Amino acid sequence: MKNKAVVKSVMPDSIAFDAGIEPGDEITLVSGKEFCDILDFKYLTSEEYYTVNVIKANGEEEEIEIYNDCFEAFGAEFENPLIDKPMLCKNKCIFCFMDQLPPNVRSTMLFKDDDVRLSFLQGNYVTLTNLKEEDIERICRLKISPINVSVHVTDPERRVMMLANPNAANLMKIMNRFADAGVVMNAQIVLCPEINDGEYLVRSITDLRTLYPAIRSVSIVPVGISKHRKGLSVLKGFDSASSLEVINCVTPMQRTYKDEIGTSLVYLADEFYISAGVEIPPYDHYEEFPQIENGVGLIAAMREEIKDELEYIDEYENSHPVPKTIVTSYIAYDFICQCIDKVKKKRPDVCVNVEKIRNDFFGSKITVTGLICGGDIINQLKDKPHADILMLSESMLKSDCDIFLDDTTLKDVEKALSVKVIKTPNTGHGFIKALLS
Repeated sequence: MKNKAVVKSVMPDSIAFDAGIEPGDEITLVSGKEFCDILDFKYLTSEEYYTVNVIKANGEEEEIEIYNDCFEAFGAEFENPLIDKPMLCKNKCIFCFMDQLPPNVRSTMLFKDDDVRLSFLQGNYVTLTNLKEEDIERICRLKISPINVSVHVTDPERRVMMLANPNAANLMKIMNRFADAGVVMNAQIVLCPEINDGEYLVRSITDLRTLYPAIRSVSIVPVGISKHRKGLSVLKGFDSASSLEVINCVTPMQRTYKDEIGTSLVYLADEFYISAGVEIPPYDHYEEFPQIENGVGLIAAMREEIKDELEYIDEYENSHPVPKTIVTSYIAYDFICQCIDKVKKKRPDVCVNVEKIRNDFFGSKITVTGLICGGDIINQLKDKPHADILMLSESMLKSDCDIFLDDTTLKDVEKALSVKVIKTPNTGHGFIKALLS
């Protein structure tokens, strides 16, 4: 049965808008051809001239001619973004965070996709273990880029063990085909002590280097271990000493690649530096910040942006900041306090206290800001003095609604603590604006 492409929204002044496409309309054909998913649709609507057949919300059918001299995107979002069923994950990774979630986690967290199309559209990471030959050929033909690949390790036997999937052994063959076809990729390695670190990590980085420039970046992030691992593989987390070992392993390779190809290519997540007590590299180290949304270089970026924003703090001279409480994670606590100290040197009238929230929902070993839950904020602040305004990172909340990972809402926090919450972007401008508002 053909999947329906029903329009959810239309971008103003787009091709779809000018063509009279409206929410509720169903697009059935492009240039007389059926399309199976969003990739086909994008490909067919990339021509200078095409037609779209539409069933309007009132049932009327139209054929609309499109002249696209500037080769613009169509400008419509569909109720099903893929116009197809997503490809599901068929792995049983020994480190999968979704296998170690509590029972009352947000329902959308339980959905495990492994779909290259979602990697291209939304930046998801995919393992490439569920691709058929026709899928690989199609990706190469359409040059779908960029794709974010969950590599973890390039040694075939070790990757099969880590992902519990025999298809995991084919990684480098597939990535080489993508590289030859001009497909751009970012790679991710979730590092597990004594499993894919040490010589396995060196080999993985070396193998991925051979794919440059098709490989744009390699991020290395520490395994996340929650308290809900009953019945799962025994895993170690990273401590100060093991984090330092990773830094000492990767840093010389970064320097070598910088000299050889003009880019460090490999980037470590901020947690490694913080855990090891090593200064996070400067802003320029992260070049174009290719994987900042993966927690790689986020602090360096914010540090630089806050420094720049403080140069223009006079623009806030008419602001009269009121007392605020900032909630943050254990791993970001010292950095946030340092930022506040810098702000106070310019604006002594700023009154802020910073509270670090222990992650009781997932377990104390989870220390990143984006996994803090509303219930933990309520429980740990309800008996503490706090300001009437609470600042928190928007990364704690679902992108399209104000819900934490434990299904607590922003309104729940406001009501329980009698506060007004300010969602703060992970940018220097957003942080300073919220602080001084």
